[in-house]
Formats: sequence, C-alpha cells, structure tokens
Amino acid sequence: MSGLECKLFDYLIENGFSESWAQTLNMLGLLLVLLIILFIVDYITRKILVSAFSQFALVSKSNFDDLLVANKVPRNVAHIIPLLIAIRFVPEIFIDFPNFEDVFERGLQVFAIILILWIVRSSLNALKDYLKTLPHFKDKPIDSYIQVFMIFSWIGGIMSAIAIITGIEFIKFVTGLGAISAVIILVFKDTIMGFVASIQVSINDMVRIGDWITFEKYGADGDVIEINLATVKVQNFDKTITTIPTYALISDSFKNWRGMTNSEGRRIKRALYIKQTGVKYLTDTEVEKLKSIHLLTAYLESRQADINTYNNTNSVDKNLLLNGRNLSNLGVFRKYIDTYLKQHSAVNKDMMIMARQLAPTTQGIPLEIYAFSSDKRWENYEYIMSDIFDHLIAALPYFDLEIFELPSQGSFKHNS
Repeated sequence: MSGLECKLFDYLIENGFSESWAQTLNMLGLLLVLLIILFIVDYITRKILVSAFSQFALVSKSNFDDLLVANKVPRNVAHIIPLLIAIRFVPEIFIDFPNFEDVFERGLQVFAIILILWIVRSSLNALKDYLKTLPHFKDKPIDSYIQVFMIFSWIGGIMSAIAIITGIEFIKFVTGLGAISAVIILVFKDTIMGFVASIQVSINDMVRIGDWITFEKYGADGDVIEINLATVKVQNFDKTITTIPTYALISDSFKNWRGMTNSEGRRIKRALYIKQTGVKYLTDTEVEKLKSIHLLTAYLESRQADINTYNNTNSVDKNLLLNGRNLSNLGVFRKYIDTYLKQHSAVNKDMMIMARQLAPTTQGIPLEIYAFSSDKRWENYEYIMSDIFDHLIAALPYFDLEIFELPSQGSFKHNS
C-alpha cells in the first residue's frame, strides 16, 4: 500500500493542495480503501469458512461440527484475517499522524482481545451443547463451569484492555488491583458463592438436570431444567419457573425425589381417622357374618379357632365379652386392609406393605396405610391411591366403623 500512498499524495500535491491537506486527504483515502478491503476480505473469508464447516458437518458422524456452526465459531474465526491485515497496514496509513496511529493500534489490540473472547465463548457454548447430548454429561451442571471460565476470561480481557488503553503494563495493572480486592470480592460475592456451590453440588451429586425437587422456602416443586453459576431453574408442575440461588442448595434443606424415581415404587402414606366410639369387640355372630368377606374367611377361621382354644383352656367366662381373648372390629379391619393391599395388582409386593395404628388424636384413631405403588407416574400414582382409599372408605360400614369428620351446619339441622 506504500506505493498507492505515494501516488495519491503526489496527485494531491500536483493539483494544488497544501502538504497538510494532502497528507490528511491521503490518510482518509487510504483508510477508506482499507475499510473496503477489510469488508470484502471478511465477507469472503466468512463465506468460505462457514461453507467449509457446513460441508464437513454433512459428512461427519459427530454433531460437534454442527454445533460449531450453530454457535457461529467459523464466523468469529473469519474475523481474524481482516484483523491481521488491519494491524499490518494501519502504521503505513497513519505514518504522518503518529497520534492517530497510536489510537488505532490500541483500538485494534482491544478488538483483538474482544474477538478472542468471542471465539472462546462460542467454542465453549458449542462444547456445552455437545456434552449435553452425551448420557454421562447431560444431567451435569456444565453451564456453571462454562460461566465460571467465561467470567475469569472476561475479567482478564477487561483488565488487559484497560491496561492497553491506559498504557500501563499488565503486571503493574494487576498488582494495583490488590488494593481494591476487598471491593471486588464484595461485588462478586454471589458469583463466588455460586461457584463453590456448583462444585459441591456436582461433586456430591446432589441435583441433576431432570431431577424432581421440592424446595418449600422458594415455592419450588417440579423438575430442574437448568443449573448454572448463580441460579437453578425449576419448572413447577403448573409450568411456572422458579429460580433458586445455587448456594441455597448447600445452605438450606430441600427434597430430591430422585431416590423415589430410581426405586421400584412410589410410596403411599395416608391415614383414615376412625371414630373411637365405634371400636368394639366382635361377638361370635358378628364374626360369622364377617367370614362372608372372602379376604377374611381364612384369617377369621384360623384366628377364631386359636381364641376359642385359649379361652376354653383357661376356662374364661365369656358371659362378659371383655374377658379372655377377643377379636375387635378395628383389628379385623386392619387385617382386611393388609390383605387387600397384598392382593392389589398395582401395589409392589416386593416393598413394604403395612397397615398400622397410630396414637389416638382428637380427630380419632389414625389407621395409616404404608405401601408402594408399582407405577411411579404421578397421574397413575394418584389414581391408584384414590382407588385404594375409595374401596376402604366404602368398606368401613361393614365393620361398624366410621370416619371422623367435623360436624357441618347441615349436621346440626339434621339433629334438631
């Protein structure tokens, strides 16, 4: 370009321009020519690189190259050649304007730093997207690590750019930052806490993308859809999004349902509250009547035989039902629940099945069902649990038992 520079300058002098005007117009003309060349070179280089990557992606078995194109890595790399051309010819264009030359050279150096950061960011985004397609990495907090690396990269880039603009050596500039390190730590407190939390969450395998978690403090109850440096995003079952600080997973308590999801069943734990006044011993006539319930026939015959043997052996006076051993309607109903659950097709027989009586309360005697449904899907789980309790509530009158419930206004009207 030096030959073009001389010809343009000589042409302006020959046409009566002063030397200063000739130098200025010569510089502006050469700068315009350089900008046009840079635009053309950038356009051609970008087209060639993008086309080459796209063609390679078509024949490649891996999808990593497709992700490089999608994240604009070739487009960003293409800017390197025009930048090198600009760095090469700027000194010649501004040879008569050393102050402008210094400004433009520093500007190009700053742009080079920004371009490097663009390339690094787009490459890391492509790597992040690729890792998420792999089974071993798709549930890991890759976003957090990418963000941490980019934060330090941007900090280093910004400090380098400031050092270039101010003319201070980078080492001296970084050393000077020690005086304000406390302020920097305060500003980036959440980022630092999030970084530490992300590492702990990943190492301890506390949360993965796709896990169902319940975090009552933040009103979260749904699936984890994103884990990054500062936040964890949870899509609740009503399709709303709850954002939780990453460090809250370490400092607060939450429930992860992964153990249930990976198990062989989903727990059913619910109680029927039985009126205490309805509990009674069963007479022989009532026991005979309950034998017609198929699930209890064998149990009642065996149990009644054992009780009669004990009472006869110990000469128990059965004129008073309290004496000796007896069957109660609540105990028989509890056995019925246990037998019913063990033959229910939707209950997992390999996991715990139990009908237990809890301590009496002011609302009655809690009779709790503890079992696991074979189907863990939410809608099917709710259907199975409802089906079980529909049956048990309807079965209660056959045992002369009632569920406790607070009286309503209609109850008082009926009594009156």
